[in-house]
Amino acid sequence: MKAFRALEPGSIYLRFFSHKKELSGDELRRLTEPDRAREAALVATIGSGDEETIIGLGEYAGDGRSAYIAFAVEEDYQGRGIASRLLRNLAQLARANGVAQFEADVLVENMPMLNALRHSGLPVRESESDGIVHITLFLGDGMGSA
Repeated sequence: MKAFRALEPGSIYLRFFSHKKELSGDELRRLTEPDRAREAALVATIGSGDEETIIGLGEYAGDGRSAYIAFAVEEDYQGRGIASRLLRNLAQLARANGVAQFEADVLVENMPMLNALRHSGLPVRESESDGIVHITLFLGDGMGSA
C-alpha cells in the first residue's frame, strides 16, 4: 500500500507498536474490504484522479457495543486536525451501527494522538500501564466540537 510506505518508521511504530515494512494480508484486507457490520475504515486524501494520495486513515473494528480505533496521518499533514475529523466521521458511522464506545491503546509518547482523543469532545476514561494509555471514548448520541 503506497500510503503505508510513505509513512516514516516512527509513525509506523506509534501506530502499530512495532517496526514493520509491510502490512499483513489481514491488515490490508481489513482496510480495503471491511466487514461493514463490525468494521469501518475512512481515508483523507489530497489531489484527484491519478494524483490522489491518501494522507490519513482512521479505522474501527469490534463486536457489539465496543470497537477499537486507530489512526495514521502522514507526517507532513499531522497537526492539522485530520485525525479529529476522521474520528468525528467514524463516531457517526459507529453510532449508526450500534457502537456505544471506542477503545484505543496509545503509546505514552504519542502526545498528538492522546491530545486528539482527549480533546475530541467525547467523555473520556483512561488508564496507563507499561507505557501504554488505554482510552475509552463514550459515543453517546452526539459529539462535541472537536
